[in-house]
Amino acid sequence: MRFTEIGQQLRAYRLESGLRAEEIASRLGVSRAALYRYEKGEVIKLDTINRLAELLKISPLSLLGIGVEYYSRPIGYFERIRQIEEAAEQILQVNDPVSYLTTTSAYDEGLSEAFAAAAALPGIDAATLSRSNEQVLGVLGERKRAYQQRKPNIIAMLSVARLRNFLGAGLAGGIAMDPAMRRRARVLAAAELSRVAELMEAEPMGLQFGLLADTEPTGAFKILRTRDRAWLAINPFRPDTPPATATGVAMITGAEEAISAHQRVAEALWRSSLKGAAAAARLRELLAEFAT
Repeated sequence: MRFTEIGQQLRAYRLESGLRAEEIASRLGVSRAALYRYEKGEVIKLDTINRLAELLKISPLSLLGIGVEYYSRPIGYFERIRQIEEAAEQILQVNDPVSYLTTTSAYDEGLSEAFAAAAALPGIDAATLSRSNEQVLGVLGERKRAYQQRKPNIIAMLSVARLRNFLGAGLAGGIAMDPAMRRRARVLAAAELSRVAELMEAEPMGLQFGLLADTEPTGAFKILRTRDRAWLAINPFRPDTPPATATGVAMITGAEEAISAHQRVAEALWRSSLKGAAAAARLRELLAEFAT
């Protein structure tokens, strides 16, 4: 058994469960320190794995890294992706409105501001939502710091249809905002895409953007590759959606058949996408539409 990977998945599923480490350790009959050691890759008995799986309401096979991983809360999914990205050499991304790892610090600041606004809405359990927001923002920040240190290759394909929605609603478009904050959210979205246009023209080493001008994929996915493994991730959770209001089920699998099928789709989309200066020009046309 790969105890490091078991520990990583244990942490992701613990965050997914919403249970505090103290609760799980108490029910398991171990100390919190022991639970953290399991998460760091310490040898763990099969009986303990079975008991943890029962507590977390998952299959023991999921903790062993066999089969498909499912996450119904953003925090569990984002934590698992963070773990995989730490060793990834290539990330192929299709149909997200932005490539989060390459966004600016202004994006994160706007996200934090929008999440705070969501937690202040009437009828909201502000304390619980604030904790969830802080957890997700923390994991997102760790992901971006790891990317900046390692710089794995990224190939990102963005569709014009998704970008229109992003520009129209702005950053965190699903959050209720006052008119002034909505205008700021739109300005932040436009600023991020202006930077993407610059990157399309510059074509920096290890970062490639394709613009899907005539094709709208029916879903979003990413393929993450390390030296000897690959994962397919299908994710309904946008980074700019408050954790407590995000609904859906994310999926991560290492099944070769699933990865190959999505790789073929991605390759076909890449061949038909605009790249370089042509992509930048089309994106600037889109930005000009929303600036008027």
